[in-house]
Amino acid sequence: MSPTIPNATRLAIALGMAAAVAAGIAWLPLSGEAGPLELPAHRLASVIAAVVVLWVSETLPLPVTALAGAAACVVVGVAEAAEVFRPFSKPLIFLFIGSFMLAEAIRVHGLDRRLAYGVLARPWVGEHPGRLTAAVAVVCAVMSAVISNTATTAMMFAIVSGILVAIERAADGQPAGERVDPGFATGLLLVVAFASSIGGLATPIGTPPNLIGLAFIESQLEIDIPFFSWCALGLPLAAGLCVVIVVVVSLMFPAGVARLSGVSQHVRREQELLGGWTAGQISSGIAFAVTVALWVAPGLAAILWGKADPRTSWLAERIPEGVAAIIGAVSLFVLPAGGGRRALSWREAAGIDWGVVLLYGGGMALGELAFSTGLADALGRSITGWIPEGGGLPLIVAAAVVAALTSEFTSNTASANIVVPVALSLAVAVGADPLPAALAATFAASLGFMMPVSTPCNAIVYGSGRVPLRAMVSAGAVLDLAGAICVSLAMLAVGRIWFP
Repeated sequence: MSPTIPNATRLAIALGMAAAVAAGIAWLPLSGEAGPLELPAHRLASVIAAVVVLWVSETLPLPVTALAGAAACVVVGVAEAAEVFRPFSKPLIFLFIGSFMLAEAIRVHGLDRRLAYGVLARPWVGEHPGRLTAAVAVVCAVMSAVISNTATTAMMFAIVSGILVAIERAADGQPAGERVDPGFATGLLLVVAFASSIGGLATPIGTPPNLIGLAFIESQLEIDIPFFSWCALGLPLAAGLCVVIVVVVSLMFPAGVARLSGVSQHVRREQELLGGWTAGQISSGIAFAVTVALWVAPGLAAILWGKADPRTSWLAERIPEGVAAIIGAVSLFVLPAGGGRRALSWREAAGIDWGVVLLYGGGMALGELAFSTGLADALGRSITGWIPEGGGLPLIVAAAVVAALTSEFTSNTASANIVVPVALSLAVAVGADPLPAALAATFAASLGFMMPVSTPCNAIVYGSGRVPLRAMVSAGAVLDLAGAICVSLAMLAVGRIWFP
């Protein structure tokens, strides 16, 4: 057994590596279109290099590293504090906060479990292995489109574990040839992790990389992608990738039987334990429905009345996504949950993942400084020799592959913060449309499937002991490749069909 490295030693090693990398980067000759970069860009390159090392090593919490990077930019003179910390006040920050509060209310009142068991109890699911796998994928994808991928995985992991126990109990006493293959449990748990990651692609709020990509696109390209327009692209992509997940996992981890005894009885019993709809579930559902209606209203108005109509303009200007999310979140503190309490208390609201909010703000601060100092342009031009002049497809594929590979070794949020700015600058440098490249990096940042450390979703199911590392790596490699191909093909259509 190899000795465990103490946390203090790991931290010292990581900080030493970060300092060494930062010092080395500071001496590199960096040049943009107008010649050698000025001193602030060199200092920013050192800070970003140190932040990336700490993100990849994860010796410090990711939000802490992001905050430290932003503070370091002020200390070393990259920019003034007001400019560095401006991204923390962006409207998308409040879209994060509002949607997290809505998700917390859905979780607190068990609305997510009710919807999950409602789908699993459908007659078309029954006890057929393939249909059960597909139903689990659908539930995970739909839930992760509106609540966090990690929360979805944690909930569905508990539900699927109960189903697997019911299957094993029903198999006691059966002949060996009629028992479910143990690999089926591995496959079903992998579906939980993979589909929870993919479902987040469907909506802008489904996963943090989506909002990070949107913020870079809005700030650098001045293109605003409404909620409805994102869903028009994200929903088909997420649905297609879910089909790929179900097919791949079903082929690699077959059940070996035609019927899974005990599943229907277990699901019915769990549904009965849930009882009738509670006031909290109804109120959470109303708040979420109102929020979604406000999110899609500008897109529907543009379809009904046209983009130039004053009513469409009013909705887009007065009720943007961040304001709609705050309206929905505030309504939770007004709507009843029974017993004299509201649908959400402040104690519950304060428990949302503030770390993601801070990570987003810090990452965006570094990204925007990379553009304002010319560093992003210099990085893009330094690798233009790898991409053909004006080559849209090679750039899209490169952005998708690099983002997917990066997300295998660091968080998908960090991957988006690292890759999206470079993809934007590289597209400009080679004369390609930067929007598809940025979206390719944004979507592909959620494709980390191979390693337990790639996403919290993978870590949760790996910790069950039912998922061997070899199984996760083999299935994840196939899905990484399929995901990069699907994202690249979808992005080719972006410039021709969406957002012309």
